[in-house]
Amino acid sequence: MSSYSVVAENLNKSFGRRLIFTNLNFNFSDNGIFGITGPNGSGKSTLIKIIAGVNTATHGKIIHQHDGQKIVPEKLHNYIGFVSPYLFLYDEFTAWENLSYTSDIREIKLNIERVEYLLNEFLLYNRRNDDVKTYSSGMKQRLKFIFALMHQPQLIILDEPTSNLDDSGKESVYKIIEEEGKENIVLIASNEKQDLALCNSTLAIEDYKNQTENRI
Repeated sequence: MSSYSVVAENLNKSFGRRLIFTNLNFNFSDNGIFGITGPNGSGKSTLIKIIAGVNTATHGKIIHQHDGQKIVPEKLHNYIGFVSPYLFLYDEFTAWENLSYTSDIREIKLNIERVEYLLNEFLLYNRRNDDVKTYSSGMKQRLKFIFALMHQPQLIILDEPTSNLDDSGKESVYKIIEEEGKENIVLIASNEKQDLALCNSTLAIEDYKNQTENRI
């Protein structure tokens, strides 16, 4: 049983008069891998950003708890790991400098053993001292996983996690996702069949486009 939970209560999001989703309720409180799916532009990334605390809902709320205690928004980054193609990296820094700088921002000690393990798992150890500007798009995507996982978060949020990855990169990602899902909550927003095949269950955004109440 995970000591972490994330709950949505009557979540609604609109942009002007355009409804993205409504009456969305969920409760993820057990470790496992859970999918969020829907056509391009349906609101997957919007929902993911709301869960991660990057965006706000129009109505309703997201509640994060750890060991039964609510987590205040300014501390949320200590508990979650977030991966998406649109996250920013410092191209003029090496991978190691990027990771060290992020640890400083989070005010945590860089766990060298953990980071070296992840660099090896994501096939980047031999390039750890190279400037990120020399990385391919797939290498940058794998580096984002290390950012997300190096502080051992309880909630791992993945938006299109295998974007830009070749087969070997996908194998590394799927291995880590399966390992993390044994101990933590992993949320995957994707339409890729291989990504969703890892999931214990999926939430379809299209089911929350009308005004009737929906629950999962």
